[in-house]
Amino acid sequence: MAVKEFTPVNIEERKALVFSSGDTLRVWSKIEDKGKFRTQAFEGLVLARKHGKEAGGTFTIRKVTSGVGVERIFPLFSPMIDKIEIVKRSRARRSKLYYVREKAVKDIRRKMKKYTETPEETEEKAAE
Repeated sequence: MAVKEFTPVNIEERKALVFSSGDTLRVWSKIEDKGKFRTQAFEGLVLARKHGKEAGGTFTIRKVTSGVGVERIFPLFSPMIDKIEIVKRSRARRSKLYYVREKAVKDIRRKMKKYTETPEETEEKAAE
């Protein structure tokens, strides 16, 4: 009995793709726009990779756009993913990098404290 393949995804190619948390990926996904499909890139840091190379395997990517953190979970063998590019490899000491969420928030708050001034301070500097 022959094995039938119902998905347009090249499964062997996706299984051979080696990336882990800490790497930066660019995922080209197909998006339906007014009846047509177009590809859109989502580039960011891999926070987690779950369930390995099995059929239900997923990976989570986080990027910051206009100061807002955006995370997406992609199924590894999704036919809506056109291609996956590895932009940068980096070594992480953990397999799940969920702490990056809080770290990013703390960094943003620190920068905001540094740059926020009261209206009185601004008027004093203008007067000098």
